[in-house]
Amino acid sequence: MIRAGIIGATGYAGNEIVRLLLGHKDVEIAWYGSRSYVDKKYAGIYQNFFRLVDAKCMDDNMEALADQADVIFTATPQGLCASLINEGILSRAKVIDLSADFRIKDVNKYEQWYGIPHKSPQFVEEAVYGLCEINREEIRRARLIANPGCYPTCSVLSIYPLLKEGLIDPATIIIDAKSGTSGAGRGAKTDNLFCEVNENIKAYGVASHRHTPEIEDQLGYACGREVRISFTPHLIPMNRGILVTAYASLLKNVSYEEVRAAYDKYYQDEFFVRVLDRDVCPQTKWVEGSNFVDVNFKIDPRTNRIVMMGAMDNLVKGAAGQAVQNMNLMFGLEETQGLRQIPMCP
Repeated sequence: MIRAGIIGATGYAGNEIVRLLLGHKDVEIAWYGSRSYVDKKYAGIYQNFFRLVDAKCMDDNMEALADQADVIFTATPQGLCASLINEGILSRAKVIDLSADFRIKDVNKYEQWYGIPHKSPQFVEEAVYGLCEINREEIRRARLIANPGCYPTCSVLSIYPLLKEGLIDPATIIIDAKSGTSGAGRGAKTDNLFCEVNENIKAYGVASHRHTPEIEDQLGYACGREVRISFTPHLIPMNRGILVTAYASLLKNVSYEEVRAAYDKYYQDEFFVRVLDRDVCPQTKWVEGSNFVDVNFKIDPRTNRIVMMGAMDNLVKGAAGQAVQNMNLMFGLEETQGLRQIPMCP
């Protein structure tokens, strides 16, 4: 059995890791870490685990955890993992970090966008960006994973095949994204109160959202050149889910069959990326509670542009599910182990 420890187990992403690992036949959870709830019963914080989890919450002592776990998940705010990690920990346990601490290879760019100094720049180059469908072989050999952000996961998987195949102009990419409120975390914030969110939709982080450089970096790796995008996220009144609608100019006249062939080239054998049938637009309800990403496209010959669409659950494929998928690869397990949940509908 793989022994897993979770730092930040009482946040939404950490709670989702717990839910998934409890259904994983090859894993046992050895550490429910939470700085805010030390010594409190985990099932008293998340009552859905009543009679399923008897353990109490422990602290965020990663040094002690590394002696008890084979893999450590850090579902924590930016900066914490980088401030705790060291060579000794990485020599004893694999680490999957769900924050942005190791996603961006340019430390100066990270510090500019996140407004904090990077505490472990020596590990940035080693960290593998954990987008399994693209970096699978590197993930298998890694000891430190930078688990991708939710918006970048959905955006990159929606756009990636067309950039790789040179069908779209990278300089024209516009991404419009919408997310449920769980993407903002479990902490109390006025903007996330029911009366603020209900019957309302709003843009936020306009031209300044922290996921922008992460998306640009990954799209840049796909096409081999620097990419600049226009990215606007929106908050919508639902618990979970992300819908991405991206636009770009085509570099040549293409047919539906040519574009579909590009998606099939990269995703035909991918269990968790579902390319939908012609003219079927992705919906968040079709992926809720699952590790699936539904993608599709629509050619607009009138404007010589293409619309690329993606939908996924921000807490599963956008966070915890992807982390478990990374863990499976790192330990040589079947990649889908513990992740075959069927989307919930309605």
